[in-house]
Formats: sequence, C-alpha cells, structure tokens
Amino acid sequence: MAIPNLRDKWVVVTGAASGIGYETALAFARRGANIYATDLNQAGLDDLSKALIGLGVRHHLAIVDVANEAAMRALAQEVQDKVGAPHVLVNNAGTGYMGPFLHTPMQAWRHLLDVNLMGVVHGCYYFLPAMKKAGGARHVVNVASAAGITPSPNLSAYSATKHAVMGLNDTLSIELDGTGIGVTAVCPGVINTPIIRNRKAVSPVIPSEQLDKLEGYYRSEGAHPAIVGTRIVQAVQRGEDIVLVGPTARPMFHIKRLSRRLMRLLTIEGCKRNGFIWPYTLPERTVVDTDQRAA
Repeated sequence: MAIPNLRDKWVVVTGAASGIGYETALAFARRGANIYATDLNQAGLDDLSKALIGLGVRHHLAIVDVANEAAMRALAQEVQDKVGAPHVLVNNAGTGYMGPFLHTPMQAWRHLLDVNLMGVVHGCYYFLPAMKKAGGARHVVNVASAAGITPSPNLSAYSATKHAVMGLNDTLSIELDGTGIGVTAVCPGVINTPIIRNRKAVSPVIPSEQLDKLEGYYRSEGAHPAIVGTRIVQAVQRGEDIVLVGPTARPMFHIKRLSRRLMRLLTIEGCKRNGFIWPYTLPERTVVDTDQRAA
C-alpha cells in the first residue's frame, strides 16, 4: 500500500547505525517522518541522532540484536508503548561472510541465518499484528540483496539467506493482500558499505590481496548507500513490490529471467575479468582447522 505523505509517520529501521540503514533513516526523515532506529553500534546511532536532530524530526534509539527473538519481541512492545504501531517497518540489519561453500564454517552459516533471515522474520512476526490492528496504509520493507536473485560465488551463506528473504517477501505480499499493508523487497547491487570491509567475516583461505582487490572494486564501482535509502522511500511512497538498485541488480535480474545459463556464464566471466578468486583454485578443506579459525 502506497504512503505518499510520510510527514509525522513513524518508521522503524533496523541496522541503522551505518550504510544502507543509516541513509534510509535520513531519507525518511528528510520527508518529515519520525524515526525509531536500532542497531548494536551505539556510536553509529549517536551520529544518526545528531543528524536527525538537525532535520527536526522526532526519534528514538535502541540497542537491539535482531537475531535475539526476545529482544525483538520487547522492541515491538516498546515501540507500541511509545509511539504506537509504526507506519513503516524497514528490516535492514544484516551481515555477511565471504568464502567458498566448503570453506564456510557451520558457525558462519548459523550466524547469517540468525541475523539475515531470522532478524527479518522476528521483525515481521512481532510488528505486523499491531500494524494490522492499527489499520490504514502501512508498509514493510525487507532488505535482501542482488545476491538474493542471482548467484554469488564465495557468498553461499549470504546468498542463501537473501534468497530466503525474497521467498518470505513473496509469501507475505500474498497473505497481506487486502490488509492495507504493502510489502517491498529491496535488492541492492554493488553498494559501497562497511559490510564488505569486515575482514573478520572472511574465510582464512582467501588471501589479503584478493580482499584488497575486492574493496577497490566496491570503492570504484559501488553506489553510495544513500541511493538505496532514497529508492526505499520512493518505493514506500509508490507502493512498489521490488527495488532493484545499484550496479548489476537490474540487468542480472532480467538476464536470469531470460536464461539462467546465460546468467551463470556472465557471472563467471565477470569474476574472471576482475580477478576474483575461484573455489577450484583453493586447497582442500581441513574441517577442524577451518572451524577453529572461525570460532
């Protein structure tokens, strides 16, 4: 359901201390919306607070781990008690892990499932009842990724969680039909955000020079996260189902619809052209060593 006028509406944004979440909160605030921002990074939230004060909107901050079901249940109740049911919920918080599938430890899989998938599930599950009861035009935005619509070598866990978010989004859009609550999936392509610079979330088998090359690629080719924030606001105002934003997202989405084989070939060629490492060039996995280094 479109919400053309956002003035004095309340918007909840998770993962709002940096990157896409930070810019999304600011984009809504610039249109007069009030912001309820959450993250685990207090310093980042404090910076956001200063920016929101400058924009003259009301806001609340909360330190919340979206992977923690009890914490998200408590957050939904806190928001309800302080400002009522939100008009817009943006499930943005996410994390990543880079490594070939056979070098991605189970601990990394569990962490990404907890944050990227269950964080979205928790947000929808605990906020939607109050949003439905409140009535009127409301909107849920679930931030997935271009990795949720196309294959991403060395990002198997991340890609799987983002594909799952897309599946959840499709189901919610049907179940919420006729309720006044719209649902938007956001699939950013190459975006220059802090998530790609977290070297703790990288398999030990990927060499530093490869990471340096990837970071350089994101800096030179990646879009600024503010572009994503602006498109999210537009999607809510227009009632759009999906947002394809940033380099690669839109062309790869349509190429996959045309030919999955062509999409795979283009992905392989693109990775080779940019010198990104491939799983078949890596050493055999030592299960104990890999899992211990990730612990």
